[in-house]
Formats: sequence, C-alpha cells, structure tokens
Amino acid sequence: MPRRNKIALIGAGNIGGELAALAAREELGDVVLFDIPDKEGVAKGKALDLEQNGAVLGYDVSIRGTSSWDDCAGADVVIVTAGVPRKPGMSRDDLLSINLKIIRDVANNIKAKCKDAFVIVISNPLDAMVYEMKKMTGLAKSHVVGMAGVLDSARMTLFLARELGASAKDVRAMVLGGHGDSMVPATSYCTVNGIPVKQLISKEKLDAIVTRTAGGGGEIVKLMGTSAYYAPASAAIAMARAFLRDEKRLLPAAAYCDGEYGYKDLYIGVPVVIGRGGIEKIVNIELTAEEKANLDKSAAAVRELVDASKKL
Repeated sequence: MPRRNKIALIGAGNIGGELAALAAREELGDVVLFDIPDKEGVAKGKALDLEQNGAVLGYDVSIRGTSSWDDCAGADVVIVTAGVPRKPGMSRDDLLSINLKIIRDVANNIKAKCKDAFVIVISNPLDAMVYEMKKMTGLAKSHVVGMAGVLDSARMTLFLARELGASAKDVRAMVLGGHGDSMVPATSYCTVNGIPVKQLISKEKLDAIVTRTAGGGGEIVKLMGTSAYYAPASAAIAMARAFLRDEKRLLPAAAYCDGEYGYKDLYIGVPVVIGRGGIEKIVNIELTAEEKANLDKSAAAVRELVDASKKL
C-alpha cells in the first residue's frame, strides 16, 4: 500500500486550524497540527474536531494534535504559521524581534526532524522570516518558500472583479515584491480572460485598487482585530498541492533570488513554477520601467528588514 503524504502544520491558531481543515478535505495527506506545550490542548481539540468532521463530510485522513516535534518527523510538507499575529496599529515590521526568536526555534527543529520537507512560511514579517528559515535550516532554496504573492494576487483579483462586474474566475492578477506596503502589483500582467485590465478600467480606479491591495492585510486587521486566516490558508494549500501533486503551477511566491531580477541573496515575491521539485523555476518576466523601479524599491525595503534581523 503506498505511503500517504504527511503534512506538518506549525502553529494551531486560526490559520493552522484552517490549513488542517483544507488539507483534510482535499485528502492531501495525513495532518499533524503542532503547537507549544501550553497550547497542546488546542491542537488536540482541533484535530479531534476535524477528524469527527471527516465522518460527516466523508474524508479519510489522520489528523493529530501535538506539541512533540517527533510527531512531525519525516513530513513531506511543513507549513509554518508560528508567531504572534498582527494587532491593530501594528506593522509587519513591528513583529520582527518577537517572531524572529520563534522562527529560529522552529527552523532548528525542522532541520532536525524534517530535513527533506518542502517548507512554506506564512509567519510575518514574511520576507525576513522565510530568509531566516532558509539560513537556519540549510535546506535547498528550492524547498523553502514564502506564501505572499498568491494571497496578495487573490486580493487584487477580487477587487478588480468587483470593480469590473466580472467573475473572479476570469480575472488574473500578478503581485510581486515584498509582502507589505511596498508590494508591486504588476498591472501590465493583470487580465480578464486574456484582456488587459488597462483596457477595461481607468487609471484612477486601477491605482486605487493597487493601493487597496497593498493595504489588504491591514484592512482586515482593523476590521476584526487580528490577521486574516481563510485566504492565507487557502493560498498556502494551493502551493502545497502544487508540490505534492506535481502540478507545475506558475504562482507568485517569495523565492530565494540569486541573480534573478538583479537581486542576490534575497527572498522576494517573483513568479515561480512549483512542482514535485519544489521551486523548480523562477520565471523572468518583462516588467515596465515603472514596475521594475517599484520592484527595486520593494527589494530595498526587504533588504533593510533582513539586515535588521541579522542584528537581532
């Protein structure tokens, strides 16, 4: 009988619980929901609830809650949500010193227990956290990636669809750069069933959507007092699915650049192909002069954040 895939979810909070629910419903593999000892009861409770949910919905996977890294050993995919979520008025950068300590501990355990895994980082500030994850684990750049672009592109897709009165199924958006206020919606690659959005919407309205996209996470934090979790979880599962099922999806993600787009030793949002080899390719697309200038600014902001993390 073939071995089932194993998916370890680090952090059993809002995103972790939704990740577990989605992975189970799609039967991507057996799920381990991990959290610190003080929250082990939450992890175990959510796992039991989700297994009972499977008896209703008809999915058949094992879901285990735990605070032991031994239970995560040998995972094919590790999705990291561990860390303090944003609070109203808090920027992603404010989280740096707090979450850096957490991500370093997580990385050391992944290195010891999950050395062959495809690691997807969601924890904020994303670009600094995923850089630290790769540095601490020593894993190949193909197997450590940050989830940002899929989520940011989805937000822009929704805003465009609503403005145009179109189906979100027909809208394609591409958001690059750092995961924060400096992100770069590549409007020249945004289309509705192949038609460039610039032909369908005024510059003023498009600029407003770009601005709203960049502040999309903060908008949700202000509304409900904590970070989003449904859409981030779905975005990470799309990336995990692409890896586990070798889908060769072309998705925007925070990938390690070693010369691509002119950046070296830096994680930043770029188009990538995700398949069974992990990040199998970084796709170089032709940007307008304005888009490239904005991407350079975003890269500089990410570099500043990474340099700050090196001093902590």
